[in-house]
Amino acid sequence: MNAPPAFESFLLFDGEKKVVIEKDTKVPQAAIFTVNKEDHTLGNMIRMQLLKDPQVIFAGYKVPHPLEHKFILRIQTTADYSPQEALMNAITDLISELSLLEERFKACFTFEAVKEKQEGFD
Repeated sequence: MNAPPAFESFLLFDGEKKVVIEKDTKVPQAAIFTVNKEDHTLGNMIRMQLLKDPQVIFAGYKVPHPLEHKFILRIQTTADYSPQEALMNAITDLISELSLLEERFKACFTFEAVKEKQEGFD
C-alpha cells in the first residue's frame, strides 16, 4: 500500500522538534506554532481554550494535509500579553480541566461499581 508506516504519526524523527515557533510578520503581536505529530484532537482543544482568554484576539489552527501529522496554530494577543504566554496558560488550564474530568470520571465509575455490588446483595 501507499500508506506511510503507522509509527510516523507519533514518533519524532531525529532532530525534529515537537513545537516550532515563528513570529507572524503580517500581524502585530502574533505567532505561528507548528505542532508536530499531533492532530485535530489537540489542535481544537487548545484553540477552544485560547478563545476563552479575553487577552487572545485570534486563535485558529489548520492541518495542512491528512497525511502530514502536524497542525499549525496561529495566535494573536493584546499588546501586553505574548502569544507564548497565552499558549502556556491555555495548556496549563487544559491540563487542570482534564485532570478534574479524570478525577470525576473515576469517582463516578467507582460509585457505580459499588452501587451495582450493593444491588446484587438485595
